[in-house]
This record gives sequence, structure tokens and C-alpha cells, in this order.
Amino acid sequence: MSARVLMVQGCTSDAGKSTLVTALCRWAYRRGLRVAPFKPQNMALNAAVTADGGEIGRAQAVQAQACGVEPSVHFNPVLLKPNSDVGAQVIVHGHPVANMDARDYHDYKRRAFDAVIASHQHLANSYEALIVEGAGSPAEINLRDRDIANMGYAEAVDCPVILVADIDRGGVFAHLIGTLALLAPSERARVVGFVINRFRGDLTLLQPGLDWLERETGKPVLGVLPYLHGLHLEAEDALPHEREHKPPAALRVVVPALPRISNHTDFDALRAHPQVDLHIVAPHAPPPACDLLILPGSKCTRDDLAWLRAHAWDRAIARHLRYGGKVLGICGGLQMLGRAIHDPDGVEAAPGSSEGLGWLDLETTLTPRKQLHRVQGRLAFAEAGVQGYEIHCGVSRGTALAAPFAILDDGRSDGAISADRQVMGSYLHGLFDHPEALSAVLQWAGLHSAATVDIRVLREAGIEQLADAVQTHLNTDLLAQWLGMTACVP
Repeated sequence: MSARVLMVQGCTSDAGKSTLVTALCRWAYRRGLRVAPFKPQNMALNAAVTADGGEIGRAQAVQAQACGVEPSVHFNPVLLKPNSDVGAQVIVHGHPVANMDARDYHDYKRRAFDAVIASHQHLANSYEALIVEGAGSPAEINLRDRDIANMGYAEAVDCPVILVADIDRGGVFAHLIGTLALLAPSERARVVGFVINRFRGDLTLLQPGLDWLERETGKPVLGVLPYLHGLHLEAEDALPHEREHKPPAALRVVVPALPRISNHTDFDALRAHPQVDLHIVAPHAPPPACDLLILPGSKCTRDDLAWLRAHAWDRAIARHLRYGGKVLGICGGLQMLGRAIHDPDGVEAAPGSSEGLGWLDLETTLTPRKQLHRVQGRLAFAEAGVQGYEIHCGVSRGTALAAPFAILDDGRSDGAISADRQVMGSYLHGLFDHPEALSAVLQWAGLHSAATVDIRVLREAGIEQLADAVQTHLNTDLLAQWLGMTACVP
């Protein structure tokens, strides 16, 4: 058996590739197709942990949910986690290989492509269809040599490609025509159609442009997807541009947008909560007053700690605590709250040590072996369950750990709580996704009658909404034909 393969590539970053792949995955799954997502190479600091203890991009974990399957390292065989402007940690089949700069990774791509093809073949032998997501744009001609993420992969496996463009940012026809013009003839030939994303307005006013595009290229416009307001779907990497529109909230939560912030999807449940006013504070903006200040995860903890000090967040945290506010650190944020962070092997950056913020009596040593675990347990400070996942290289030790944040079912404890209960830290990403844990933390922070919010239910509803949009607005007969479906039943 060899699966049918359909690839989605974008004219730009953030054109809607991840969203369209998620939508197509659920649409195909609804119709009984055994389908899996695939992204050959992803560059993102939002990661998920698979059941077998590997690490993939969170977008592929959401796409797996859309397919009704457990996430697998084969869904995203190569993950790049940037740790500087010119370098990244390279993760292959779920586990770190090395930190590489751009030139070193370019030389490594031949080996990375072997991993991509191995995962492709594994999935092609296990499923009826693969919906594949490209990365960035195939028109980045400086990256065409040894490309493994877009047309290099498509050419190797000989699959059709849908090109998606974002009309909301303007210039949609120039994006589509310009992208086609920069492709090689064989690459241009495998583009089978276009999808225009995030349209708002009167479609009849757009129709003359769609007709022109089809005449000019000889390729069909598969459809125009509307701008979906209030869609609860995890961002692949970029911080969300929009804030939820809510009435005045009872609790204000502030998160600094660290230069190397990781897994900011941790805060999706807070963003969706009707009683929480979440501010992710942009660089150089002054820290505003709040009830709860959260230090997020970081891919370069010591560098981001230095950034916090340079922007006076250390003084803002001290002032916040002095006036009775609460502070929570997650993963790298937990490490920052300790007395020191040591990186003797240069795991994240240059070897060395940094003085922590000193609010928890613990020290952390970064080690080459990364901790990758899915966990569940009970919060130590409340009668509430918790679930989450660990992705960290640090090992923390100190007396603060004697008062843990959570007791895990595997017999370990997690995190720490200060003696005055104003400061807490945890290694658990995704802890707010568990409604009980979310309510318990909000109550600790001062929200005593918290509404119940289950972000997992909201994400599932978002995936269904996307599949509905595919059914309503795209040419499903062509999609069914490309995916080997004998009929497209509404």
C-alpha cells in the first residue's frame, strides 16, 4: 500500500498552511479516510511530546488530532528550534542531534532529507492519504539548493501541490503569480490549484480577479476561505496578533514576550478565559500592573534572563511581589526564578553561569540530555488534577523542591512553591489545558469564582469549524479526486 499525497505550500510565511492542512485532515477523516499529517521540516519553538517520548512541532500534534490519531515523530521528522538569529537546535525523529548555524545545517540537509524520506515511506505504508505542509515559501530561491521542506520534497515523492495565499495582508494575486514565476518548470507543473485564505467582504467583488487568475495560469482556484473570527487553534510559532475581545475581566495576567519564548501555546486557555485579561507584553514595552505575572518557557534561558534584567523586569517582579501579586514560572521561567542557572556544556548558548532572580531556593544545571515526558498527577496546593508535558534540558536541585507544585503519577514531584505561596514554578507545559488545574491556579492568583474553560474542547470545535469551511468553500470534488476518494459525500 502507498498513500496518496497532497501537499500545501504557501506564498509566504503565515499564509495559512498549517490551518489549511488541519482543515483538510479533519475533512478527509470525517469521510472515513485513514489520513495522517506530515511536515518534512518545521522551524518553531512551540513543540509537543509524542507518546513514545519524542518532540515535534505543536502544529503537527494538532493536525494529528484532526486525523484522529496519536502524534508521532514521523509526522515532523525534522524540527529546528532557533536559539539565535543564525542558529538552531536540530531535532531529528524527535531527538536533538546538535546545535547548528545556518551553514552547518545546509551541509547537514542531505542527512536530514534521508530522515524525511524514511518517515514519508513509513507513513505512506501505514495510511491511505498524507496531507503535507510545506515551510515558508517555495519561492525562496536562495534556499532551493538542497531544499527538503517544499518543492525538493514534492519533486522527490512526485506529489501535487496546492498553493495558498493570504488575502488579508494584501497583494494576493502578486503573491500567487510571483511565486509561480519563481518556480522551475517542473515545480510549476505540479501546482494543481490555488486557495485564497482569510477573505472578508463581498466575494462577487473578488470574482473578476479569480477569473483572471485562472485564465492567466490555466490552474483552478479551489476556493476562497473566509476569515474565521474567534477560531481557537494553536499558533505554529508566531505570537498571536489579536487579543480576545472580552468585557472587563476580573484578573489581569501579564507574560513578557521573551526573545526566545517557547511554547506560548501554554497561554491559549488564559486567552480564551472570559474572566482573564491576558497581556503578552511586547519587547521594550513597560511591564504593566497585574494580578499574576507568568515567566514563560525559553529556548535560551540565560540569554532571556539577561534580557529581562536589561528591560527592568527583575525590578518590576520585585515591586509586583511587594504589593501582594503572584508570580508563576513555567519551564525556563521556573529556572529563572531560582538562585542560579549553570550551562557548563554550552547546551543552549556559550558555556557559563547566570545569577537567577532568587525567588526560589533552587539552582538549575543544563545538561545535553533533554527531558521529554507526558505526565499527569495532582497539584500539591489544591485538590485538582493536572496534565502536561516536559521539554527541558535543565535539572533543578534545592530546598525549594521540598514544597512541590505537583505530585506526578510516575512517582516524581514537579516544581516548587515559595514559603509565602506568592511564587510558584513548574516544568509542565500545557498545564492550563486541564480545566481543574487552570481553575486552581486562577484561584491562587485571586480569581475566587473562576468559570470552567476547557481549551481542548474549544480546539476541537475550531478543527470542526475548519472542516466545515472546506466543505462549504472549496472544490471538494477535486480534493476527493487527488486523495483517491471514489466519491465526495457531504
